[in-house]
Amino acid sequence: MPKKSTALAAKSLSVRAVSAQYLLQVLDKGQSLSTLLAEKNPVLKEQDLPLLQEICFGVCRVLPRLTQIIQQLVDKPLKGKTRLVHCLLLVGLYQLLYLRTPDHAVVDEMVKATQSLKLDSFKGLVNGVLRRFLREQANILEKVDKHWQTLHPEWLVNKLKEAYPNWREIIEANNQKPPMWLRVNVQHSNVDDYLALLQKADIDAVAGEHPQSIRLIQAKNVAQLPHFMEGWLTVQDLHAQWSARLLAPQNEEVILDACAAPGGKTTHILELAPQANVIALDVERHRLQRVEENLARMGQKALVICGDASQPEQWLSQIQQQFGESAVQFDRILLDAPCSATGVIRRHPDIKWLRKESDIAPLVALQKAILTALWQRLKPNGVLLYATCSLLPEENSAQITDFLQHHPEAELMPLPFPEQTQAGHQFFPQENGGDGFYYAKLVKKAD
Repeated sequence: MPKKSTALAAKSLSVRAVSAQYLLQVLDKGQSLSTLLAEKNPVLKEQDLPLLQEICFGVCRVLPRLTQIIQQLVDKPLKGKTRLVHCLLLVGLYQLLYLRTPDHAVVDEMVKATQSLKLDSFKGLVNGVLRRFLREQANILEKVDKHWQTLHPEWLVNKLKEAYPNWREIIEANNQKPPMWLRVNVQHSNVDDYLALLQKADIDAVAGEHPQSIRLIQAKNVAQLPHFMEGWLTVQDLHAQWSARLLAPQNEEVILDACAAPGGKTTHILELAPQANVIALDVERHRLQRVEENLARMGQKALVICGDASQPEQWLSQIQQQFGESAVQFDRILLDAPCSATGVIRRHPDIKWLRKESDIAPLVALQKAILTALWQRLKPNGVLLYATCSLLPEENSAQITDFLQHHPEAELMPLPFPEQTQAGHQFFPQENGGDGFYYAKLVKKAD
């Protein structure tokens, strides 16, 4: 868990000041923005959180553009102790360019934020840089936007360019804000009936390609969605919703949801097979709380275990105690493998700056270790669905191709999507569509 900044204890900090602090922790300390935003902040009120999220995610989405603007306006790079000033300028420029806040209000608020962060000696710099940008905006943007900007790190652009002819489309989609998708719980309703409920609530929405999916035209707080707390629906990306459908769970089966947090796939399995014996496994104990919360909201039960998916011998005894000796061999396994998360950049734009090229090889090795270990625990004729939220072939089709070469008893099953030459199916992020997900369905031949 990231350490909380001591500056966050100051009661006078504004949303802008906290945004700058969070961005500093992401960009310089390698902290996850989602983790920071999920923490209870003693400074801000509930109504402040949407703006905090908009600023932080927005800055990460367009970071290279904002950085180049600062380079046009500041003579020397802001390094070391002045990095927080750099982050304040990122916050101010993002508001001037992308939000509807009046220009004078942005400048005034950023100067106040500088003061509240005890950076009084930099008030003049922040004020001067933002005002100069407003005066010279057209000229500065002409220089900065002269060439198409990927807004991605170079190493990732090169990997996408090497793998896909449509790499530009993928990058453009990554830079968009994602739509909000809902999964209707078939135990309570269906898409048509729930769309009618949304219409009565004056919420515009449309059905998606997945048989349980609905896309909201405008994102809403879940508290506004009819029967959300009664478990009638789950917020889940369109392409992520295919995981349980492709797994095709059946009642009475023993099913392992490996790397299960935050629990969206676990609850989906139980929607489709309410009498299945489901085990939700994850290595991070604090994330399993989300699994428990989602199960409780949906009125479902599963065995929730904290354990390393690559080391089944460490946690199989807990399953035996619950379901009996035979349960240590699974009928179905959903392996949503740890990955680079390059397919969900539009939901988590800080991934672009947190992930490094050197991270990929260790992730590929970990995926292979988990896949090999869990495969040994799959029954003959059992099904293993391998899934990632990555766009990189080495984590996806190449991983599965290598596995098939070393496991002749593994058979790759066809998926109900358009034919592709690679092993499995790669979804790409799409405007008004789903995120980037990969699926491969394997069956263990009995002989």
